Amino acid sequence: MKTFAFTAALLTTLSLPNAATAQDDADWVHAMALNGTPKYAAGFEMFDYVNPDAPKGGTVRLPALGGFDTFNPILPQGEPATGMGLVYETLTTRSADENSVSYGLLAEAFHYPDDFSSVTFRLNPDARWQDGEPVTVQDVLWSFEQVIEISPTYSEYYASVEDAEITGEREISFYFSETGNRELPAIMGELLVLPKHWWEGTNARGEQRDIGASTLELPMGSGPYTLTSFDAGRTLEFTRDPDYWGIDEPVNVGTANFDEYRVEYFRDTTVMFEAFKADEFDWWTENIARRWATGYDIAAVADERIVLETFENGYNASGVMWGFVPNQRREKFQDPRVREALNYAFDFEELNRTLFYEQYQRIDSYFFGTELAAPEGPPTGLELEILEEVRDLVPASVFDDRFANPTGGSEDALRDNLREALRLFNEAGYTLDGTRLVDANGDQFGFEILSYDNTIEPVALHLAQNLNAIGANVTLRVVDTPQYTNLVRSFDYDVIYTRWAQSLSPGNEQRYYWGTSSANEQGSRNYAGISDPGVDALIEKIVLAPDRETLVAATHALDRVLLELSNVVPSYTITYARTARWDRFSHPEILPEFSVGFPDVWWWDEEKAAVTGGNSQ
Repeated sequence: MKTFAFTAALLTTLSLPNAATAQDDADWVHAMALNGTPKYAAGFEMFDYVNPDAPKGGTVRLPALGGFDTFNPILPQGEPATGMGLVYETLTTRSADENSVSYGLLAEAFHYPDDFSSVTFRLNPDARWQDGEPVTVQDVLWSFEQVIEISPTYSEYYASVEDAEITGEREISFYFSETGNRELPAIMGELLVLPKHWWEGTNARGEQRDIGASTLELPMGSGPYTLTSFDAGRTLEFTRDPDYWGIDEPVNVGTANFDEYRVEYFRDTTVMFEAFKADEFDWWTENIARRWATGYDIAAVADERIVLETFENGYNASGVMWGFVPNQRREKFQDPRVREALNYAFDFEELNRTLFYEQYQRIDSYFFGTELAAPEGPPTGLELEILEEVRDLVPASVFDDRFANPTGGSEDALRDNLREALRLFNEAGYTLDGTRLVDANGDQFGFEILSYDNTIEPVALHLAQNLNAIGANVTLRVVDTPQYTNLVRSFDYDVIYTRWAQSLSPGNEQRYYWGTSSANEQGSRNYAGISDPGVDALIEKIVLAPDRETLVAATHALDRVLLELSNVVPSYTITYARTARWDRFSHPEILPEFSVGFPDVWWWDEEKAAVTGGNSQ
């Protein structure tokens, strides 16, 4: 399932049918499934959650925060435009009612040996670029070569690919440097394929295009939409391609229902919300509890032109860690006792009562809300066996009771928690000099929380206030989105507030989140700068897990260790989406289990639009 606003989560550990050689058609498969058998058999007509008769037409208008300065989707610098997934496609795509199952898109079939040491893709003979040229294996090979050369992030992500080779007229094979990694075939299926002939050609002014440079030339891809116009940094307009090659492919039936996608950029979420109320775009996902409780007392809600609705679908197959992340590349955060002390200064219960209208839950796992979260109590069974294998590499405390966040919510509880925080600081070498918490050199302990969004300001200031009460000097700095992006990419910050989303089958992306190999790889999501041999060892046990039972146990072990190392001050979350929309759209009676499906499988409803008023066409 293609998504508009967000890149699909990385596919992970796979349970795949056996395959052998490219010469035997019986060894080619149409799908890659995480666990067991794909829901949709070869030759299926469509996904169950779509309306094959959905009308085509209308416009959907969506918001984005920040700006954009390039249409080059693989460039590591700059701000790529939202929606490039409408223009470009991948070898495979996922269903939204299964747990990470891939089906063919640009590739019609694939095969791999029993040891997962390689994967071969056979391209769909009907796949075409928007200029009518066929999508070729040369395009796939060139795209792979460019992304690993240009982007350190992709280079790290595809580090296990030892070689790539064209092995047939419509076949390309990727060979891996390791065996037993069930995820790797699916990772290669997620490769974004770009048109080699277009990028190696010239633009309308006769200038040579450069895949290694930023560009605002309208792109040309193979997807269902073309980017037809834009206002640099402010708006994008995508138009449905009536000649799209894949419109009747089973994975696409009932999708791409809007004639036009329009993206409006905003610099501030408060302004963005006011724009939504003024009918400047159609869909809003609420992220502030107070506003959800009190901010919709407006005429458009009262007369039902705006629909308020919550959805659990998008949370059914995902876990999450949100929190304040100290940058361990800074010496002051390298002592885990300092990082643990920060958590004692975060009074979630008070915030939930005074700011959040009791809507949130405190996060206590890197896989919160899933079966992958480490269970209560000490480790047992297979999890304990796995931890015993790395006992010398992990904190001894992981063999005791499971991590638990401090509990606040009252003046007495906060006082006790700050007293414990001060004790931890003392153990780490800090002392009180009057009202200043100082190190052995007399330098006051302090740091800056970096943000791009005022939404988090009251929460960050709450943490700063509590730490400053015991002698620290903590401040908040809000910068614009481009500056924030560049600072985070280069790890130039003390503390940021961010998140990691998890699928139900973690795998190679764990290296990218917490592995030593990504700790100093600029642009990686190892925001904390974790470089720990115990963590590395447990990640490998996840990546090479031979079955689901081992995967779950190894993930429990990793979760337990990450929590014990105090890499993050966990914050809070909800397990449903709070949404508001202008009532101009309809959707299938049953939405996919693991996605709201908007706007992918929704459509413009002329009758509703006539009643609601306004014109988004």
